[in-house]
Amino acid sequence: MSYSSAVQELIDQLGRLPGIGPKSAQRVAFYLLRSPAEDANRLARAISDAKEKVSYCPRCFNLAEQGGECAVCRDPKRNPRLVCVVEDAQDVVAVERTGEFGGRYHVLQGAFSPIDGVGVDQLRIKELLVRVTDEDIEEVIVATNPNLEGEATAMLVHKYLKPAGVQVSRIASGLPVGGDLEYADELTLGRAFEGRRSLDGA
Repeated sequence: MSYSSAVQELIDQLGRLPGIGPKSAQRVAFYLLRSPAEDANRLARAISDAKEKVSYCPRCFNLAEQGGECAVCRDPKRNPRLVCVVEDAQDVVAVERTGEFGGRYHVLQGAFSPIDGVGVDQLRIKELLVRVTDEDIEEVIVATNPNLEGEATAMLVHKYLKPAGVQVSRIASGLPVGGDLEYADELTLGRAFEGRRSLDGA
């Protein structure tokens, strides 16, 4: 069975979202078509507003309101000399849920994976190096995902930061290898922070 061009376009666009396969895209499309027009318009406005108003923090590259720093960077109660490095903005939310971290963040916006075309220049490692120098940071906690790409990213961060003389540690392996931070429960992630280890082997 073929759908009208408008319906098929909606299904195709929904299918481009991560985690949404063809059948899920079809279900969501028909749900939206059955919903009242105001519900669909509200969703469309929310997407449009988010794209218009949300950008990246110029300091840490976390999500922020357009043109300004994120809430964490603006918070005077956070320890400015302690920085947690994560891959993506959703990992900031995962770490915050633990209540174990009181410093600031640096979002790399990806993980080192040359086979996927993600190298040093595609990550925010050079900006991290500038922050370490300019902000007198004492410790960098690397909280990349415990998979091959995350481990490679952690080693890369350590390599770039070692000449700066800053302490670099890695969260402990309380997280399952191959897992993602955003799916970890608070207790597991909290213990991983408590058991972090130095990447210098000290």
